[in-house]
Amino acid sequence: MYIDAIVKITAILKEVTGRDDVILIDGGDHADLASPVAFAMGKEEKRSPALIAKQITEQVYDRVLEEAWATTVAAGPYVNFIFDSRYLSAVLDAAVREGYGSLPPRKGRIVLEHTSANPNGPLHVGHIRNTIIGDTLARCFRKAGYQLEVQYYVNDMGRQIAIVAWGIEEQKEDITTGGKGDHRIAEVYVTANKALLADPEKNAEIDSLMQRVEAGDPATVARFREPVKQCLSGFKETLAGLHVTHDRFVYESDFIRNGDTQRLLARLSWLPQATRTDILSLDLSSFGFEKDYILQRSDGTSVYAARDLAYHMWKGRNFDRVIDVLGADHKLIGTQLQATLRLLGERVPDIIFFEFVSLPEGSMSTRRGKFISADDLLSEARDRALDEVTKRRPELDEATRIAIATSVCIAAIRYDIIKTIPEKSTVFSWDEALDFEKQSGPYIQYAHARACSILDKAGEFTHATEIGTDSEIALIKHIGRFPSVIEQVTEEQKPHLLALYARELADLFNSFYHAEPVLKAREITRNSRLTLVQATRNTLQEALVTLGIDAVRSM
Repeated sequence: MYIDAIVKITAILKEVTGRDDVILIDGGDHADLASPVAFAMGKEEKRSPALIAKQITEQVYDRVLEEAWATTVAAGPYVNFIFDSRYLSAVLDAAVREGYGSLPPRKGRIVLEHTSANPNGPLHVGHIRNTIIGDTLARCFRKAGYQLEVQYYVNDMGRQIAIVAWGIEEQKEDITTGGKGDHRIAEVYVTANKALLADPEKNAEIDSLMQRVEAGDPATVARFREPVKQCLSGFKETLAGLHVTHDRFVYESDFIRNGDTQRLLARLSWLPQATRTDILSLDLSSFGFEKDYILQRSDGTSVYAARDLAYHMWKGRNFDRVIDVLGADHKLIGTQLQATLRLLGERVPDIIFFEFVSLPEGSMSTRRGKFISADDLLSEARDRALDEVTKRRPELDEATRIAIATSVCIAAIRYDIIKTIPEKSTVFSWDEALDFEKQSGPYIQYAHARACSILDKAGEFTHATEIGTDSEIALIKHIGRFPSVIEQVTEEQKPHLLALYARELADLFNSFYHAEPVLKAREITRNSRLTLVQATRNTLQEALVTLGIDAVRSM
């Protein structure tokens, strides 16, 4: 409804004013939508914007009322639009339907890459902001009607993996036993790094491994592949615990074996920006980079950047849009990659850079063995959530409390991470994340559970849409905006907007619930308010699922 109203009002304004630069903005406390078009017209025509706004109002009033179900009001230099009861009824009719907020199917295919952590140890708190941003975006794109594939790019031949492969042999470790695969790999990796620090000459053995794996030596390839396989198995288990899945795992080594990397390096060497001495590098100073972009070492092996370029060329040729989620520490290599693809005339990815999330305990490093794994975070969150659920619902059996706590802990982690704009760093707060009463994932879940409880107590009722109080109208208008928020998230690639919307929806529902009797109301009022509760419950469910959070019925 909200998107349709914007489209219709915009078309009417364009026709009446003869301008293509008509925009509609949020009307704030005074209206649902507003147009500042009179400002630009007044400046050009040297007339009073307030007078122009009044004239526009008179010209569009009847059509906007008939076509967009809104009253037009001139407020100084603004043309304001206020939705009427027909709009409110239409929102309720739409919002009680399954799948509310989904947009029509769109043409074109999108590939979104996220997480892609090196398989040399478990995912930690720093990694999962990437994961949660990427997965929430993926859910929003699918909700918005896009064809989407989510990929994980596996670094299965870099130096870190060579260190793991070397460490397994040096330490005589059986990585298939003794615990979760990614944690076992971390133990090997940390010990191997200590050994290399103690005896730097052994780094020559790492270099030799990297040369052999790039040459395709079968035994070396197998030495690399087995620890990667074990680590990925652990990753998938952790990701599933966060409600995250990938459609495809793409291996870095594939772009060596199929020849794409060598063909790319040959093509790059012919660019006027290329320099080949003992290494191959690109001069990207025209894009503002001071240092050369190194792509091939003196021993003939490719660096990660070259293989990443080959991967992105493959993505660009198989998809209509490419999106990457990368940490701020990858900003240099990400922007160099974009610049190089522009030089080649290839499809350039959109890159969402994010700052880091941390715990009060401080920063993390897998190499030094100083990190808090995502598994530890999930376990701690589950324990804390179970304590909270037990305090609130001691009458429930243990299995039910554990099930609720599991859903609550995922909501706490995912929401606390996604609610902050990606460009801003944040510290994960246990108290805020697990607060049932404030701005948290469990708080939104609780609003959904409250709506479910009201509907369960009500039993059957007749759908009705006679709405009139301020709290009812505010809630319905917010429900009506849900599809446009999904659209905005995908257009601006800002998933935190959905988190903010869901929290505001829970706020408005709680205000309505405390202000208006529902079950004790009479006849048509009761039916209308129950319809509003049903519309709210359904919208909360759709928002929560799109955030990757369980819409639990009881808490």
